[in-house]
Amino acid sequence: MISRGKTSDFLSSGLSKNSPKLSMNSNTKQKFKLSEEQKQEIKEAFDLFDMDKDGNLDSHEFKVAMRALGFDVKKEEVLRLMREYMDERFMEDNRQTLLINYDSFLQIMTSKMSERDPLEEVKKAFKLFDEDNKGKITLKNLKKIAREIGENMSEEELQAMIDEFDLDQDGEINENEFIAIMSNNDDF
Repeated sequence: MISRGKTSDFLSSGLSKNSPKLSMNSNTKQKFKLSEEQKQEIKEAFDLFDMDKDGNLDSHEFKVAMRALGFDVKKEEVLRLMREYMDERFMEDNRQTLLINYDSFLQIMTSKMSERDPLEEVKKAFKLFDEDNKGKITLKNLKKIAREIGENMSEEELQAMIDEFDLDQDGEINENEFIAIMSNNDDF
């Protein structure tokens, strides 16, 4: 039998590394804190898209870095954020080009990540698995994902994953069953 942890880990691989942990208890309002892995991912995105390696991102680089981290933002929002968080040294220079440094980028990304709705993130992940848009994750879907992420699992193991969480016994995982897996909550 496939363990609950192994199933959840495999299915979690479809989620972005910077997705928040799904918690169905919304009564606990805690200050959002990035994991070390999330901080590293933000730093790597900043460094990758700082094309001229000057320690700053211009508006285009900033937008592309945000997109790489899973945030699709419009130009107006990019410019607003840059004006709001721009290093004061650049304001004194009366620069025409808006630039943002790493510390400001980290602040913005921390804020953006804290605003993510974990349930919506899991629903997005479900859609990634449900490639044929049938509202179900099939054995065929799991085989393809396992191949893509380099997970060497037999068809029997993948079927066992489905069987373990297939509450309505239809041989596939629906969105509510997927949410239950990701939240480790069988009451869904």
